[in-house]
Amino acid sequence: MFTIYPAIDLRNGSVVRLKQGDPNQQTTYSNDPVSMAKRWQSDGAAWLHVVNLDGAFGEATAARANRRALANIACCTDLKDLKIQFGGGIRSMTDVKAAFDAGANRIVLGTAAAENPQLIAEVIATYSAERLVVGLDSREGLIVTHGWQEPTKITAIELGNRMKEMGVIHALYTEVGRDGMMTGTAAELTAALAQLTGLQVIASGGVGKLDDVKELLLYAPRGIAGVIIGRALYEGTISLKEAMKVNGE
Repeated sequence: MFTIYPAIDLRNGSVVRLKQGDPNQQTTYSNDPVSMAKRWQSDGAAWLHVVNLDGAFGEATAARANRRALANIACCTDLKDLKIQFGGGIRSMTDVKAAFDAGANRIVLGTAAAENPQLIAEVIATYSAERLVVGLDSREGLIVTHGWQEPTKITAIELGNRMKEMGVIHALYTEVGRDGMMTGTAAELTAALAQLTGLQVIASGGVGKLDDVKELLLYAPRGIAGVIIGRALYEGTISLKEAMKVNGE
């Protein structure tokens, strides 16, 4: 099943988008994440992809405001059927529990996957693999961590294979150079990653028009399990309702 995830990226409780993950290239779209979640649900979304950018960047005080925003979305009675995939700065079992307690249905672990695989094992053992997504965020093929600010020497394929061996099912792949640019997706690379690792991979970064969604759908039989759409929705170059129709929803 191919799933479309509208993104709500949070900095200090506000809905923003960054270009290429750069905190200095920020556009703020709303100070009301709950209203934004309602908008995407009314347009047909079954899932939200919510990112605690301050958590990813290690900014603890602002990260708490984002966790409150997550809780506000999750506890809103008008949004009770909306599922939330949540990531950003989750690097310990305490963080994992806090995210689930705040209402996340599924969490994304990126930095932890590269630096602390034992945490991946603990999450699977405690909560199940279905509630975990591993972030394989890359710049020119190499994994980046800590809010995409720290490069590593690990390839996405190498880390993906390690995670698969540990029992991981779901992954998220972002080619960071495309993120927020709306210049097209890395569909072929994403499909290759899915095939080479056996993971169900969600595509992220570069979606700018409806044809980008259609292209990714063509690769669904090769393991692309969904797409995250951010800036294109906020700038109005894609209608979520139209994207849902293309996906048969």
